[in-house]
Amino acid sequence: MDRTEIRLCRAEDIAPLDRHLPAPGAPTRHADRFARQEAGQGTYLIAWRDGRPAGHGQVRWDGCAAPEVRAAVGDCPEFNGLDVREELRGRGVGTALILAAEELARERGRTLLGLGVAHDNPRAAALYARLGYAPVTAYTDRYAYTDPAGRRHACADACTFLVKRLD
Repeated sequence: MDRTEIRLCRAEDIAPLDRHLPAPGAPTRHADRFARQEAGQGTYLIAWRDGRPAGHGQVRWDGCAAPEVRAAVGDCPEFNGLDVREELRGRGVGTALILAAEELARERGRTLLGLGVAHDNPRAAALYARLGYAPVTAYTDRYAYTDPAGRRHACADACTFLVKRLD
């Protein structure tokens, strides 16, 4: 049986994350999430298997930035950026990360945890439903990235925000 270890991101994890879980067009994604953690605004969880990063996700303690979501759930903490190495998907890594995020939220006295899912990602939606997350509101996830040529791209994905009661 494969063993997944979940732990908080450390500075020395950034290079292995960039190597094993790169983000096209977002070369600072891991460093940015680590900086958010260092500032106390988030907790960046890394899943490890066989000494390599297997997946990651971040709890944003101040909640989702989308106005539609904030209107519906206020500052409910958001677990976002869940990503698992393609060859490890379906093997419990994502579930382990979500359960670790839920435990962190409980430890902080939070009674809800939310997350967003893109409408074109039915596999993730099925996982979240299986773990007890229920839809609250539709929203548009807006983000930008800079490609390797230095061009900035604005993106907008149709999503649904889901929430789970933790108490």
